Amino acid sequence: MQGRGHPLWALALVALLPCLVRAEELLEADILVFGGTASGVAAAVQASRMGKRVVLVEPGYHLGGVSSGGLGATDIGNKGAIGGVSREFYRRIGRHYGLSEAWTFEPHMAERVCFEMLNESMVPIYFRQQLKVLRKEGARILEIETTGGKTFRAKVFIDASYEGDLMARATVTYVVGREANSRYEETLNGVRANTPKHQFDVDVSPYLKAGDTNSGLLPLIQPGWGGIPGEGDRAIQAYNFRLCLTRSPANRRPIEPPADYDATRFELLARYLEALAARGFSPKLGDLMHIQAMPNGKTDINNNGGFSTDFIGGNWEYPEGDASTRAKVWKAHEDYTRGFLHFLATSPRVPAAIRDEMQTWGLCRDEFADTGGWPHQLYIREARRMVSSYVMTERNCRDSLEVPDTIGLAAYTMDSHNCQRLARNGRVENEGDVQVGGFPPYPIAYRSIVPDASECANLLVPVSLSASHIAYGSILMEPVFMVLGQAAATAAVMAVDAGASVQEISIGQLQAQLRADGQILHWQPEKRLGSSTRAPRIDPSSLPGVVLDDTDAQRQGDWFDSTSPEKRFVGEGYIHDMNWHKGGASLTFRPDLPAAGPYEILLSCPTAPNRATNVPVTLAVDGAPARLLHVNQGGASATGWVSLGVFNLPIGRGTTLTLSNGGTDGYVVADGVQFLPKIN
Repeated sequence: MQGRGHPLWALALVALLPCLVRAEELLEADILVFGGTASGVAAAVQASRMGKRVVLVEPGYHLGGVSSGGLGATDIGNKGAIGGVSREFYRRIGRHYGLSEAWTFEPHMAERVCFEMLNESMVPIYFRQQLKVLRKEGARILEIETTGGKTFRAKVFIDASYEGDLMARATVTYVVGREANSRYEETLNGVRANTPKHQFDVDVSPYLKAGDTNSGLLPLIQPGWGGIPGEGDRAIQAYNFRLCLTRSPANRRPIEPPADYDATRFELLARYLEALAARGFSPKLGDLMHIQAMPNGKTDINNNGGFSTDFIGGNWEYPEGDASTRAKVWKAHEDYTRGFLHFLATSPRVPAAIRDEMQTWGLCRDEFADTGGWPHQLYIREARRMVSSYVMTERNCRDSLEVPDTIGLAAYTMDSHNCQRLARNGRVENEGDVQVGGFPPYPIAYRSIVPDASECANLLVPVSLSASHIAYGSILMEPVFMVLGQAAATAAVMAVDAGASVQEISIGQLQAQLRADGQILHWQPEKRLGSSTRAPRIDPSSLPGVVLDDTDAQRQGDWFDSTSPEKRFVGEGYIHDMNWHKGGASLTFRPDLPAAGPYEILLSCPTAPNRATNVPVTLAVDGAPARLLHVNQGGASATGWVSLGVFNLPIGRGTTLTLSNGGTDGYVVADGVQFLPKIN
């Protein structure tokens, strides 16, 4: 195989690349992987390791997709469900940090590992090769032609792109948007009747002239009524950029506003902040974005709250748009995000504390050098989804349905970001956010990554796979995409060897090969965790009173995830401060209490000898002076719970509990809080 391109910025990684040789106009391979996402990298590596000629074709000029594009805080749900090439990827990243494995990392480190793995497998990569023409003969793809002037022929094709472009060109059936609940007998699909999370916490007028329905809508609010709850539509969950920022003066570069910056575009945000202040809230920067700490003083920033980095409604044209349309959508997202950050840093209508903190952050000089420090990948949470003979649905997630052709596991919450921002009943409302978890890892069907045989016999689709909107929101995590990429490549090799269609291969042989290569096909908690005495996870819904997990709280500063198998904890894990940056980390819980009265407040603190003995906890109740308490986390009971005492609390969201690591003498952990009503 001849031919090789490389990203302009990667000169420092030349030593990791195979030798560059002359490119030919026509290139042939056994297997073609379209899309240099993490899934595409896993597929190419697996196919090459199995002895096949494989070529990786990437429309852009970077490897790793969103894994190297800023999403360094890996979403998975349960790491024990991940094996094979995917687990190897995180272990290789860990070795660069002196760890056994790393699930939080800097963007450039993820791309470096992608190059390392492909280099070792001698996989030719062709960058800037957008799909131009796809030619089929009957139900088989013969070749593709790209805008880079090359024609690629292969026996089997793998579409590992986020958009599903090759799949669509192959005339495979797909869907865009949300299905009606009735389509697959689901409950969480379609238009949502209620969207309690990532919502505006106070009433804000959506009209240009507050309260005047005839004055028109503010910017960033969509026209229309939103649709009938439970019915399907073409709405797409919001995209954003996962921002890698730093406070290090030596590494920080300014975040420039867009060329056409207009502060009036963020009138809705200004009104929201003013309405919060009028209700007695003191929002922090962490209330407007989820600031997750990465190594070397960097961040992975994600959406958080009613108004944040998600550009709600700005992406609907993207999935089926041509290159020009997508470029416009991409640029609109960058302009929105730059404008949002600039507004927070400069507008006099933003609280001074938020302005001051925002001004301490900047882009990283040592990340995304060819794009001025801006992420090279838009977080395309959802685009096209194939419709095959097996559609993964809500029942697969909730009920862990038996799937005889399992090729891997998914483990994350059913998660959809908001799809619409609307004017309803005289106030602004976001619509579409869903976050429902509490289920164990579940199997993914091989049939969900192959089209119907009559549509295409030599194509596999591990990213834009066959899943309903709500099930896709659970599957779409990068480790799982790599799992499916490895499975797709293994099946492709078997199809090449047998001279068969991808629908005709032996599922038993496929599963045997996947197991031999470290893949995990069935969930066995004790086996995967190396212990038959794992402390059981505490389901928040199983506890009395109002229980909030650490994932329900507002984080500020550096917190690190942990899922130690020998400890009991609420939800899927807990967090700790790594015993550093004292005074820089806090966690704020705001319960929605059903009634006023006395409540015992209990903190969940998974036990260990290194815990801090003097953790400050502030209890603030509307209309009363805040109380400062101190918790000895080293003195927690065997179950890990510590009682703060019994307090009279108001109905609703008038109670705020904040835990911090200021002045503490050991590791500070945060897991959950229980508000237990007491009978007088």
